[in-house]
Amino acid sequence: MINWNNAYERIFKLFDEDGDGKLSPLELRCFLETIGEEQLLMEEVHESMDSDGDGLLGLEEFLGWMEREIKLGDEERKIEELREAFRMYVMEGSECITPKSLKWMLSRLGQSTSLVDCCVMIEEFYVNWDAVLSFDEFKLMML
Repeated sequence: MINWNNAYERIFKLFDEDGDGKLSPLELRCFLETIGEEQLLMEEVHESMDSDGDGLLGLEEFLGWMEREIKLGDEERKIEELREAFRMYVMEGSECITPKSLKWMLSRLGQSTSLVDCCVMIEEFYVNWDAVLSFDEFKLMML
């Protein structure tokens, strides 16, 4: 198994060109450019990472930021997977799951379900009483 903290520490040391144990704004810029971040985000990223306000980023600040970025990436991946699943249940020309589209998809998955049963299933999760599931309602149901 990969020890990510060791990997991130090696990355940190690679960009800590002067070896002082801190990333200066210039060193951070080199790191962000290497990973493809836009230049305009540099100050925002630096401020969010610099927890002690000294204008430099220590290893612990860097590791904390990397951990948050990984979690954010995981969340974005989950949301995209949910969007893909949601699209499977949506009929062309619609932006929501209707009882009819749910029945159609369930039949494709080998489950014979009545339209009334599909209405009941959707009714359990819609929040605005429109009798269909939007992506946000689907997301709440799945998470």
